[in-house]
Amino acid sequence: MSAIRVVLAEDQAMVLGALAALLDLEADITVVARAANGREALEFVRSHAPDVLVTDIEMPKMTGLELAAELCRSHPKTRTIILTTFARPGYLRRAMDAGARGYLLKDRPSAELADAVRRVHQGLRVVDPALAAEAWSVEADPLTNRERQILQRAGDGRTSTEIAVELHLSEGTIRNYLSEIIAKLGAANRVDAARIARAKGWL
Repeated sequence: MSAIRVVLAEDQAMVLGALAALLDLEADITVVARAANGREALEFVRSHAPDVLVTDIEMPKMTGLELAAELCRSHPKTRTIILTTFARPGYLRRAMDAGARGYLLKDRPSAELADAVRRVHQGLRVVDPALAAEAWSVEADPLTNRERQILQRAGDGRTSTEIAVELHLSEGTIRNYLSEIIAKLGAANRVDAARIARAKGWL
């Protein structure tokens, strides 16, 4: 039987090397490419057609959640596992909604990653049971994708003018979005809204 082909996406070089070394110890798993950002990971999926993509959530240029959604749409044969430090139900729900087949925490034993790759390759879902149970008991994410894009940038300190230029919208539209977001989250201001959303795993 041919080995399970894996692309790894992780922006921390030391972690990326360690993950590759761990998986390469498995006789039935082959790491075919290592990506340092989301765009690179997508290119490697296109060129290598792996069975499984293992990606962090927070990645430069394209997040792991955006990757999962894109692969679900354009490369459905490649299944995505999110490997992250974020033990937040909101992130898990977003990952599952984006089409990810697995959600693992980085503090789990290393053997669990190889097992998860095998199970996801077989068409199964792999999620930490305690986190999965908690995920469906919390409130749903009220933000739209556009609101999330804007709040992410506002939380990073960008002005309405800068966000408007980057997203090709008017400054007034950005201010309207931010007002709606602040109202939705019951926040005092844009910084408070970003804090609330990050704490709940919505950002």
